[in-house]
Amino acid sequence: MNEVINFGSINLEFFHTKETTAGSLDMFRMTVQPRGRVPVPHYHESWDEAVYGLSGTLHFTVDGKTSPVGPGDTLFIKRGVVHGFNNVTEEPATCLSVLTPGVLGPGYFREIAALLSAGAPDPQRIKEIMLRHGLVPAPPKA
Repeated sequence: MNEVINFGSINLEFFHTKETTAGSLDMFRMTVQPRGRVPVPHYHESWDEAVYGLSGTLHFTVDGKTSPVGPGDTLFIKRGVVHGFNNVTEEPATCLSVLTPGVLGPGYFREIAALLSAGAPDPQRIKEIMLRHGLVPAPPKA
């Protein structure tokens, strides 16, 4: 059975994880609600990410360049490259994400979901969770 994790305006459904693929990949479907709260821009230390648009349109900013990802569109995010995403439309947007190798798994998302469900999250605690799982928040632009 697939694991579903909801937090804030984001819903994830994991199809494959680092545990089920012996570390080969993580694969999940992500739905972001309109104008929903999303993670801060960040980069991954140890994995690449490929994104495939399924419905609606997410706007990904990768290395300073913004690209819409809609149905059938693809995007590759190399490890170490700062990126973020948002849904600025009035409809939910869904994509399929594949992380290689599979070193993240759903644990990060479970922790963030638990923190968000407990009330107003402390930004320092979010940063600690991100760093522990290999996501590095990008410094704010000056």
